[in-house]
Amino acid sequence: MSWEVVVGIETHAQLRTQSKIFSAAATAFGAPPNTQASAVDIALPGVLPVLNRAAVEHAIRFGLAVGATINRRSIFARKNYFYPDLPKGYQISQYEQPIVQGGALNIPLKGGMKAIRITRAHLEEDAGKSIHAGYVEKGYVQEGYVADSYAGDDFSRIDLNRAGVPLLEIVSEPDLRGAQEAVLYARSLHALVVWIGICDGNMQEGSFRCDANVSVRRPGEPLGTRCEIKNLNSFRFMEQAIEYEAHRQIEVLEDGGKVEQETRLYDPDRNETRSLRTKEEAHDYRYFPDPDLLPLVITEQMITDVKRTMPELPTTVRARFVSYEFPEEMITVLMSDRDKAEDFERFWTTLVTKTKGCDPMQRVQAANWAMMEVAASMKDRGVAVWKLPVSPEDRGTWVARILDGTISHKIAKEIWDAMLNGEGPPDKIIERRGLKQITDVNTIEKLVEGVLAANAQQVADYRAGKQKAFNSLVGQVMKASGGKANPAQVNEILRRKLAR
Repeated sequence: MSWEVVVGIETHAQLRTQSKIFSAAATAFGAPPNTQASAVDIALPGVLPVLNRAAVEHAIRFGLAVGATINRRSIFARKNYFYPDLPKGYQISQYEQPIVQGGALNIPLKGGMKAIRITRAHLEEDAGKSIHAGYVEKGYVQEGYVADSYAGDDFSRIDLNRAGVPLLEIVSEPDLRGAQEAVLYARSLHALVVWIGICDGNMQEGSFRCDANVSVRRPGEPLGTRCEIKNLNSFRFMEQAIEYEAHRQIEVLEDGGKVEQETRLYDPDRNETRSLRTKEEAHDYRYFPDPDLLPLVITEQMITDVKRTMPELPTTVRARFVSYEFPEEMITVLMSDRDKAEDFERFWTTLVTKTKGCDPMQRVQAANWAMMEVAASMKDRGVAVWKLPVSPEDRGTWVARILDGTISHKIAKEIWDAMLNGEGPPDKIIERRGLKQITDVNTIEKLVEGVLAANAQQVADYRAGKQKAFNSLVGQVMKASGGKANPAQVNEILRRKLAR
């Protein structure tokens, strides 16, 4: 009989705020160790936490994005446990009454979209960072972090800069089947939190970390005993870890054993999971309401204000790109970044407006060509597309002038360089430089006749079956026109006259 792999994902998304969730300490990555830990973060006597409003607004924004319930009243609790990088001896989190409940995230499968239910999303603070002696292989994922520079060191080190960093913990239902679905969900969630602007998504810096709860069962049977794989900081590691853990559990069960509920770590160098500790239950943490924090009350006005600043969701934008008949590869590139998608849509709107009688497929092909030119400029300058000194509207006009025959592709490249150099919009550059494409049939015929008269040998070579001779003649006509003759017309007129 086959086995079914069941996965639920818990994700810690670091919220994009200038300060920590309960203090004014900075959250910038890369500061020297222990330089961004305030008295509040390490719970010195007499200090009181003050909730960061931006973190609350980000949580509301996520809840709206996944169609969840925003609880009008939520409670902060103390989650008690000991770990050296947890200076308070407890973590401020939410338990019985989180800020966000329910909702779903759609993931793309071959048969269509699949809705993955969200159990909850709650606000909490991060702990510090521990690097332990003995865990020194580069890339080994410890209790959340990577040790890469302390080989041979007998000491553990603690950096409390992350203590108090605002997190949104997003918990899915066990709706995922197998490693590939789990990775699709994690990628989709990552794309969403970055798209709506609540998380920078930098997995290398710990801004987006996932825990995978994995169990196996025979199809149709109740859920099996789960094991949690902690702090997977890449999608590739997530897939490998889930596949390994599922295989391990299946072997245990098929050998007549019993899967123990526990927390495990994934070692990518050995491609294996290893036991860290017996899995705690909620009562082990002795949750109770934090006496220093009042209940969080969300007003209708707060929700309205957040709705007002919400961008269009990725599903809506993607559906519109599909309606434009964009190729899937093109849509995937555009949807990788919200600013890129918004910039392209402004470009596309201008292009469509200025080429209303154009064949839609020609328009898409021209847009693809333009994207390649823009991408090359981005690479040369090392900047994002929206930081190039050319507005999307000017880019749309630029491509429209190719489609309406005003300029050729060759001249278009010259105009693009001029726009990058700050010479103004494309129409003014075309007029100032006299770059308008020659489309008058009589003018092109005269150019062709002159080239044919001056190149009798190449004419004879072409009529003898040498195609290269034709290409050479085309090149000479284009040269005679200063590159401004319409290439399609040149080809047609040249073939007609050579056929006589």
